[in-house]
Amino acid sequence: MTRLPRYEKIFRNGDWVVPSATEFATLINPADGSVSGQAVRAGVEDLDRAVAAAKAAFPARSQVSVADRVAYLQAFATEYEKHVDRLERAVMTDIGAPIGVAKMMHAGIGIEVIRSIIGALQSFEFDTRQGSTLVTREPVGVVGLIAPWNGPAVMFCGKVCSAIAAGCTIVFKPAELATHSAMVLAEALVAAGLPDGVFNLVLGKGSVVGEAMSTHPDIDYISFTGSTQVGTGIGQKAAAQAKKVGLELGGKSAFIVLPEVDINKAATDAVMACMLNSGQICAAGTRTLVPADIYEEFTQAMAAALSTLKVGLPESDAFIGPVASQHQWDTVQSYIRIGIDEGARLVAGGPGKPEGLEAGSFVKPTMFADVTNDMRIAREEIFGPVATIIAYDTVEQAVEIANDSPYGLSGYVYGSDHALALSVARRLRTGTVRVNALDQDPSAPWGGYKQSGIGREAGAWGIEDMLEVKSINNYFAADAA
Repeated sequence: MTRLPRYEKIFRNGDWVVPSATEFATLINPADGSVSGQAVRAGVEDLDRAVAAAKAAFPARSQVSVADRVAYLQAFATEYEKHVDRLERAVMTDIGAPIGVAKMMHAGIGIEVIRSIIGALQSFEFDTRQGSTLVTREPVGVVGLIAPWNGPAVMFCGKVCSAIAAGCTIVFKPAELATHSAMVLAEALVAAGLPDGVFNLVLGKGSVVGEAMSTHPDIDYISFTGSTQVGTGIGQKAAAQAKKVGLELGGKSAFIVLPEVDINKAATDAVMACMLNSGQICAAGTRTLVPADIYEEFTQAMAAALSTLKVGLPESDAFIGPVASQHQWDTVQSYIRIGIDEGARLVAGGPGKPEGLEAGSFVKPTMFADVTNDMRIAREEIFGPVATIIAYDTVEQAVEIANDSPYGLSGYVYGSDHALALSVARRLRTGTVRVNALDQDPSAPWGGYKQSGIGREAGAWGIEDMLEVKSINNYFAADAA
């Protein structure tokens, strides 16, 4: 019988140590509801010690050369690739991602993120001249990184590697639902040989460890990815200390189908944009906006595309797995019922679980038509495999509908008239727009407008967010003499 992992230690000041807390969380595999392990829930005292280690390591770390920072990141990339098989299995266990998705979206994009940050660091200008003044960018200090469960590899790599590139020291808190993945990633990073105190990992509840991080006087910057409700709370608490924050929050992104379009191609990509990772992506295109004169044809094309996506266990060739927890399943089910009660037309899916998958937290991939933008299913983030289709009469109206949202994280524009597509993309109030494609450039800035967050991650922008700017006047005075 295979022994289940029991994570009894956290990583602090260069060593795996037993925390003072004695409470353990039971980890559940969402594919079948079975116990997959246990993880210690560290407390505030353990966080204090981790922050102290990071603070002590910062003076030396902040002076490390760019070449040395690049070397550490390259070493991590090497270790990451050694651990990639274990990481894929961990993601499958943590959130139920099908193996193909675990390889492509999670582990695959994770290494791309590391490499993109290495490239950004190698060309980053920390010092610039303005007349006789030197403008220099310096590491902000100790950074508290709070990651979500839906993209454990990408979030770990993006946040941690940006901090290393900036010259900061780190206290990292993973989501409890992604503990297996976080431990594999931490082992890979530790194997890369970072000096003591530079990286510290604290397991625990968000309401305890995360809460304490947002108010800790010795944490200089907080980076949080998660729900808007939790993120704005963190921002409010950090503001009391004028602490810098980076918040990557929720989304309700529009997928705009322009009047002239390849219907089958756009319908297929609209489904993919909504259903990838079982719909648990903050940038998911969950509002599909379609011209009224092709609405029914496009709706049927989306339904046909959705019917080809297999729902199944992580070890299968499925594209859609379970949602990450029973709590998430309950949330998605409540929204499906809300959509029905609001009068939207159920085109596919609906309440309950797919036949033969009753043991796990599986959701029937669901599609609603005849949706209006004032419905809750069109305004609130569901975070599950639920698509809504909204009709529009003019392109101007489509832009208005897309922008009529409290969120502004991402968007999609599809159309044969590329110039029109680009024009529409420029008018969307979102941090990212993808035109006739689903790919996201890992080196491009990532973040949102409005309630989708503050600041930017990825590439040079992720490094920039963890720096302070200093001007030294008369630095070049000798040149002017």
